[in-house]
Amino acid sequence: MDMFENIRADLAAHKGDWGAQGFWAMVIYRFGRWRYTLRNRWLRMPFSLLYKIAFKWVQIMAGIELPCEVNVGRRFRIDHFGGIVVSGFASFGDDCVIRNGVTVGLRRTDEPAAPKIGNHVDIGAGAKVLGPITIGDHVTIGANAVVIDDVPDHAIAVGIPARIILRNPDDATKSVPPAAR
Repeated sequence: MDMFENIRADLAAHKGDWGAQGFWAMVIYRFGRWRYTLRNRWLRMPFSLLYKIAFKWVQIMAGIELPCEVNVGRRFRIDHFGGIVVSGFASFGDDCVIRNGVTVGLRRTDEPAAPKIGNHVDIGAGAKVLGPITIGDHVTIGANAVVIDDVPDHAIAVGIPARIILRNPDDATKSVPPAAR
């Protein structure tokens, strides 16, 4: 997918709301990724400067830190701006949702490894997902949960530290809108 196709998909994920601060963060993120496609260093430099300014603007205005080094799938949605920090080492699959106060990052600064998050993952407000862990597909992470261990497909993670509740895979896919399956 090219940058504009991804931005159209991100806008649809944000229900067409151009004013959504999560959508602003996604536009800057997609632009930051796009600039790496420019092979000529001198051509890329002004776009890199523009990206760094726009990234800082979104960080200040929306409270969202989503560096372009993160691998993000399609239709990524950021609900409720503010206090969102994602490590550049993290990765997300398609159709993921994160909310305010979420941190996805390193468990220890001397270990530069962050979570690898699957498809159709819904991360509740205030959750912390930390360290070199894997979050499966169709997972729900509860509000304020602290996840420091792997979470299998079709599970729910709740509590501090998070405990894993397995659920029926049929129930998990019913909660996902048909367009996102």
